[in-house]
Amino acid sequence: MEFISTDAATMSPIGLFLQADWVVRAVMIGLLLASLWTWAIILSFGFKVSAVKKAIDRFEAEYREADDIDEFHRRAAGRDQPIARVFAAGVTEWRRSTSGKAIDREGTRERLATAMGATIAQEIDKLADRLNFLATVGSVAPFVGLFGTVWGIMRSFTGIAKEQSSSLAVVAPGIAEALFATAIGLFAAIPAVIAYNRYSHGVNRVEARLNRFADGFHATLSRRLEMEA
Repeated sequence: MEFISTDAATMSPIGLFLQADWVVRAVMIGLLLASLWTWAIILSFGFKVSAVKKAIDRFEAEYREADDIDEFHRRAAGRDQPIARVFAAGVTEWRRSTSGKAIDREGTRERLATAMGATIAQEIDKLADRLNFLATVGSVAPFVGLFGTVWGIMRSFTGIAKEQSSSLAVVAPGIAEALFATAIGLFAAIPAVIAYNRYSHGVNRVEARLNRFADGFHATLSRRLEMEA
């Protein structure tokens, strides 16, 4: 096995990649791809959560100004928004439960809560779908980088045995590429962990707002149920 001299070009990131063997290269490429995909998710998810929060603000403002629930439902029908689908689930269940002559008050209240709760759970699952990838990268990437580190150090010991010398020129390239693999692993993992924690909090806030809206709408329908029964 031939080692390149430890000049500046060799110790650059590109030089370290080129002189690494296929195992360490595969580790580096995999971690870089994971890092790129992580940043794509971070950017897109940030815009997505922000758009959902703004949609909730607008919808709640329109809902508070609405005088008639049925008319507002006709205007809001078909909106591609989580809160609109929660509202639609409540209205749909209300109409089904109150369409007969005999109305079961308690049963209607339970079905309303179940329908809106199930819709909220479904919307949160859809919103948080890609967070699992961030969690996986955050937990796995350091260990993948560590594997590349161990492999690079093994190459260094192989070079020592072959050259029968422990000089810096012999061991430095293998050690450097090993540490570089670790650095790439951390570069992928750290943003993923930070983004996962941050966006998990954002998703929890969205869920809390949807639940508060559902509770308020449930109370409104319950009062209307008392008047109609």
